[in-house]
Amino acid sequence: MARRHAHEDETEINITPMLDIVFIMLIFFIVTTSFTKETGAVIKKPEAVSTTAKKNGTILIGIRTNDDIWIAKREVKISEVRAAVERAHAENPKGSVVIIADRGARVGMVTKVMDQVKAAGISDIAISADLPRN
Repeated sequence: MARRHAHEDETEINITPMLDIVFIMLIFFIVTTSFTKETGAVIKKPEAVSTTAKKNGTILIGIRTNDDIWIAKREVKISEVRAAVERAHAENPKGSVVIIADRGARVGMVTKVMDQVKAAGISDIAISADLPRN
């Protein structure tokens, strides 16, 4: 009489619930991540004691010392500022404009940019500055 070996059942690990949890965590981290907006230019901001944080500055305009204007990581001409601000404001009507001018930027260029922003229909404009270092 031949001996029969007991056939062992192979156990499998079901990884479907683990994958579900990983995907849920991935979605959670994507949704809760705060995205920082940048102008696209390297700017050294001036220092000011009266600096306050602005919560809803959604349209950032960078002005460099050589009068280059940057909006959404793209260099624009002064004649294009109004249209770019109008497009950005249409995407987020509750947002405001923050001008980030280099400490060596000319006041005349900052004034021209502010005029273009006001011509686009936005009156909530702020100028960015750093707190003084001790």
